[in-house]
Amino acid sequence: MPNETIIQIRKLSQLYAYSSTQMHEAIGRKAGLTGTDHKYLGFLIQKGRMTAGELTTLTGMTAGAVTGLIDRFEKKKLVKRRLDKNDRRKVFIEPNTANIVALLEPLYKDFQDSTDELFASFSDTEIKTLEAYFLKAIEIMNEKTSSLRSGITPD
Repeated sequence: MPNETIIQIRKLSQLYAYSSTQMHEAIGRKAGLTGTDHKYLGFLIQKGRMTAGELTTLTGMTAGAVTGLIDRFEKKKLVKRRLDKNDRRKVFIEPNTANIVALLEPLYKDFQDSTDELFASFSDTEIKTLEAYFLKAIEIMNEKTSSLRSGITPD
């Protein structure tokens, strides 16, 4: 593949990432949250009930920052803290999925509809190419995140 093509694709990827960040920040603000806070709600919906420690590991945030995040979510009735029945020192964070969906769905519906239409416009072969790209890109990002968190630097 020519170097110019790689540069152009990299620029498009960066533009996509920037546009995504801006959109999520705008949606978060409209919902009374920050862009990152509302993305962390997505983690909670996707993963379900978890401890604050698990959320700390998942997000890479400090324990104090996660406590503040949970406090903000609890204040808005988006999560609930639940004590473990067998170990009262352990606290689970449970997402209130109904409240989260009620808050965010109206802000996402048109975007999701437009994205669904866009995907429907691609051939099966193009969809497979998109899927392959996203799966590999996620793997690469997860590897980079892991190496940054562990302090390992690539050769």
